[in-house]
Amino acid sequence: MSVTEPPGPVMDRDEVDRALARLGAEHKAVEDSLLALQDHAGRRLLEGAELTGTTEERWAATEQTITLLWTYFDAYSDAVEGIRELRSRRRWPNREDLAELTGRLRGESVVIGGTAIAPSVSGPARLSERFTLERLVNRMNELYASSLDLVVTADAVWSALPARIDLLAAELHRTRSLAHSVGVRPGEHPAGDDLESITRELAGLRAQVVTDPLAFWRPAMGSSAPGGGRPDTERYDRAARALEDVRREIEAVLQVRQDSETRLLRVRDVLSRADRTLAEARSARGEVLAKIAASEVPAVSGPPTALQERLATAAEYRRHAQWHRLSPLLESLEREAEDELLRARASLTAVTAPLAVRAELRGRLDAYRAKVARHGMAEDPLLIERYDAARRMLWSAPCDLRVAGQAVLRYQEAAAEVLTGPADRGGMR
Repeated sequence: MSVTEPPGPVMDRDEVDRALARLGAEHKAVEDSLLALQDHAGRRLLEGAELTGTTEERWAATEQTITLLWTYFDAYSDAVEGIRELRSRRRWPNREDLAELTGRLRGESVVIGGTAIAPSVSGPARLSERFTLERLVNRMNELYASSLDLVVTADAVWSALPARIDLLAAELHRTRSLAHSVGVRPGEHPAGDDLESITRELAGLRAQVVTDPLAFWRPAMGSSAPGGGRPDTERYDRAARALEDVRREIEAVLQVRQDSETRLLRVRDVLSRADRTLAEARSARGEVLAKIAASEVPAVSGPPTALQERLATAAEYRRHAQWHRLSPLLESLEREAEDELLRARASLTAVTAPLAVRAELRGRLDAYRAKVARHGMAEDPLLIERYDAARRMLWSAPCDLRVAGQAVLRYQEAAAEVLTGPADRGGMR
């Protein structure tokens, strides 16, 4: 909105007419702004809402400000109309007319009654207050900006948050129905308790947003424009994240319902393989104890009865469609069954290690004998003697691996000497 020129000498006719033209445009702009504020959806909502907290306090003050605005505007309109009427008396105003027009246009020509002056706006209460047209427009601009800021802010929050909360509540309702279908209920599953907590939070959040929207507004730093800032969605975002976490957990339970039979069969198969491996380890341990002397053979544990019992519990959960209980149990069973199979394989490896050592010594002895035979030295008496000694130890039961290893080493050394030449064989004999 523009303002009239500052006080000065008596204006001529052209200056008066130009000032009146500016006043007409200014009056129209002020009127349009006030009517737009009056028709603003946010103002209508504020008038009809049951407000609380910060919004209730600020709206009560703003209602008084808007009333004062219209009082100021009415006085402003009367002043403008009076100036127009005075100017219209003569086509060519005389000196007295121009002096009066100048005084009205530039002087404190607008008087506002004391009952219309708000102490919070204009200081202590007075019987009346005088304004120039310029200062009155500036005052109206200030009051309009503060009133519009509150209306726009409340409307922005109401436009953003309740609709989003309602959409999230609808998603919450679908998730609750899905949760009930798989047995996830409050008091029986943590996700059911979480759903109850989110339901209470959304209900409380929506009620507070509707009655106190200004509590959910973050002003923009350094912004003086009406409505500068954004709605505070922190509580909404936190509830949305919590619901997403619960939804993923429910989907995991649903997935359990779909593939639980396959997963239970897989766990049974893994445990069965672990049992067979342990049985093989127990059998191998008996063989080792019978065939290998002076060897420490680890004990072999029995089958994992605790896992079998939990597997039976899982099957019972599936039979009674207790998917929320089956889901975590299946996950732990799958991990522990794989661990049990690895343990069984490690046990078998540890038990059969002496047999593997004996087999390695037998293979090394035969490999060296074959090498000697390829060089035509198989009939060497020393080699025959040492080979027969090593073979008797390796193919007898129980086999002393330490002594047998030394015998194989002696045969290797003799074979190496025979293959490199007869120079020092007398010493070896």
